[in-house]
Amino acid sequence: MVNSEYLKGLNKAQKEAVLHLDGPLLIVAGAGSGKTKVLTSRIANIIWEKKAFPNQILAVTFTNKAAKEMQSRVSKILGKSATSLSWLGTFHSICAKLLRKHSSAANLNSNFTIIDTDDQVRLIKNICKAENVDVKQISPKFILAIIDRWKNKGFYPNEVIINNKDIFEKTILPIYKIYQQKIIDLNSCDFGDLILHTVKILENNKDIRDIYSKNFKYILVDEYQDTNFIQSRWLKLLTNNNENICCVGDDDQSIYSWRGAEIKNFLEFDKVYKNTKIIRLEENYRSTQNILSVASNLIANNENRLGKTLKTSSENGDLIKINCFKNGKDESIGVSDEIEKLRKKFSLNNVAILVRAIFQTREFEERFLKIGMPYRILGGTKFYERAEIKDCVAYLRIVYQEKDDLAFERIVNNPKRSIGDNTLKTIHEFAKINLFSLENASRKMIEKNLIKPKAKIGLSNFLELLSKWRNDLKNKKLGHVKLLQIILDESSYSATLKNKKDLENENRLENIKELLNAMKEFDNLESFLEHVSLATSIDQEWDGEKINMMTMHSAKGLEFDVVFLPGWEEGLFPHQKSIEEKGHKGLEEERRLAYVGITRAKKRVSISFSMNRFYQGDWIDSMASRFIEELPEKNLEKNSFFEESKEEIDDFEFNQDFDLESQERSPGWIRYQKRIK
Repeated sequence: MVNSEYLKGLNKAQKEAVLHLDGPLLIVAGAGSGKTKVLTSRIANIIWEKKAFPNQILAVTFTNKAAKEMQSRVSKILGKSATSLSWLGTFHSICAKLLRKHSSAANLNSNFTIIDTDDQVRLIKNICKAENVDVKQISPKFILAIIDRWKNKGFYPNEVIINNKDIFEKTILPIYKIYQQKIIDLNSCDFGDLILHTVKILENNKDIRDIYSKNFKYILVDEYQDTNFIQSRWLKLLTNNNENICCVGDDDQSIYSWRGAEIKNFLEFDKVYKNTKIIRLEENYRSTQNILSVASNLIANNENRLGKTLKTSSENGDLIKINCFKNGKDESIGVSDEIEKLRKKFSLNNVAILVRAIFQTREFEERFLKIGMPYRILGGTKFYERAEIKDCVAYLRIVYQEKDDLAFERIVNNPKRSIGDNTLKTIHEFAKINLFSLENASRKMIEKNLIKPKAKIGLSNFLELLSKWRNDLKNKKLGHVKLLQIILDESSYSATLKNKKDLENENRLENIKELLNAMKEFDNLESFLEHVSLATSIDQEWDGEKINMMTMHSAKGLEFDVVFLPGWEEGLFPHQKSIEEKGHKGLEEERRLAYVGITRAKKRVSISFSMNRFYQGDWIDSMASRFIEELPEKNLEKNSFFEESKEEIDDFEFNQDFDLESQERSPGWIRYQKRIK
């Protein structure tokens, strides 16, 4: 007799997924369709029906948060018996547990340590130094990314087959061999090893493999579309004796190929596990019908998908807004004005702005700072707090004001000039005794030959550059934007970022280009530096409700009442780089990202694009994203710009803070006036 309590509130498809216990099962769970509820109810049913003891159930998630949520929900249903779910956790935590039991098979002791990213970077740096590999040309983080990619493919160093045309792979493979031996010698492993070692142990030791494949009578996996090769291989090995495996996910939300996720694991599940039953969860409990119709119409343009149609019993809701703006600044004004209107109905905590690339937050941050609208950046750092931005500002500050010790300290050895901590310490001591600024102290110590030769060369070159830049600013009457460009060039700061093959550095360069764009809005260096300091101090005053800003990648799994999706322009979204590198597959992943963005919304969605955008140092004419053309007209509401004639457009000013004729001021304009007074 099935306990009806955990079946209450389940729809027909959800109930079917919970009660189907024999053989492989793939649950295609659309956004907001209650997949966590299904998974937890399924676990409860397995235990209630005595199909397995709690310790015979393997339940795998991608995050600790998801694991805790699942544990909590099962506990509410089963009470004390849920505490015996000893094999519920993340891929890494469960593999760590298995590896501790069988560590000797991987040449480790059971008390091995798991090293973090910082430890990995430090170890790679040491190896590169010993092997004469220039970390300025190939960054340790990029090396680790390639090593991690090999591990995700299931390769130990001796199993890697490199592409001889790839100079980076030829350089990195010897480093991988040394790195792997060193962490074994240290009785350690990294996160990639946790799964790789476990897979190799199961492949090479039938007796160990049989223990676990016989023990785990049921296997459940959340977010299966995000699995990589090694994770799917691990699961296959554990289903050797029975195939009661249930995987839940949404192929339309597979957006992490850049970190190794393989959508084919999901699409080809029924080929790997014969006699697979597929159940689609298509009832959405999050969004209005208009939102779902738009999202479904868009994603239907993808060819590589299992297919489903989301529906809801809730109302149609508001039409999806499509807004065209003159430029990025007008876009930020338009969005902020719309949020002002919505504040009466929705909490700011339930409003989100989702961008394709993190540099896009800058114009919105500037706008919110100006009008006093509180905001937070989720999964990232606020624009003026990003390391590369603070570095640029520090360079400008020390050129502007030679007594700015904090700025001097930040960039004197950035990029590296052989000026170590000991040298800085002696400069500090000399400055304190003689009541000098750090810069003046440095100049005096060089005169008196108090700096070690190597550090002296680096410090002298830096001080000469400072003098030159000040002269450029004063005598050549160089503009502040051009000044920063020269600083970045002559200091080798931008070259250091460009020379390191690293996705992180690419993002930093994008942010610096956006900073140069921001600086053009100010008349001189003084006003810009004042703006930066005020922006930071204003930000610190805010508490309570805040608008959420993040990338669409960071938004996966979250939901908000209102979602704004700006910057839907060709080249930016879909991102040109994604299409260039991965072709049609890249375009389909970008479309899945758009689908994720739209389906984060419960009540309202507003999509926007600009006709002109300052991007990568130049004004460009923008085209609306092809994704906008793929949205159904009947579910859309377009702003008046779409109806304006060419003559009308030339004279039309977009989204001004107040109407000149009526003199009606927006709340944002009023707050700004109060602030500047």
